[in-house]
Amino acid sequence: MSMEPHEVRLIIAEVLAEQQRQHQTDLDDIALKTMATLLTSFGIEEDDRAELRADFVHLRRWRKSVEQAQGYGLKAIVTVLVGGFIGALWLGIKMAIIKQ
Repeated sequence: MSMEPHEVRLIIAEVLAEQQRQHQTDLDDIALKTMATLLTSFGIEEDDRAELRADFVHLRRWRKSVEQAQGYGLKAIVTVLVGGFIGALWLGIKMAIIKQ
């Protein structure tokens, strides 16, 4: 019983595909173990995921509110400076009119 070349190619392709699937599964397992080890080394346990997520959500809200406050602060400073300049200009014009 002799195998045709296309049958041999099919068998080789199936074996290679299975090896690729197994290799990907091994890589996924290694990545998960590495991440778990890394997080554990930072003191974050697997059971703390929900709490950690809530912390990140809180930090994001805090960061956005600080950025917004900085924007408002800059606008307030510019407004005060422009208002002061216009006030000084108006006072100068007024004093010049009174002196005449």
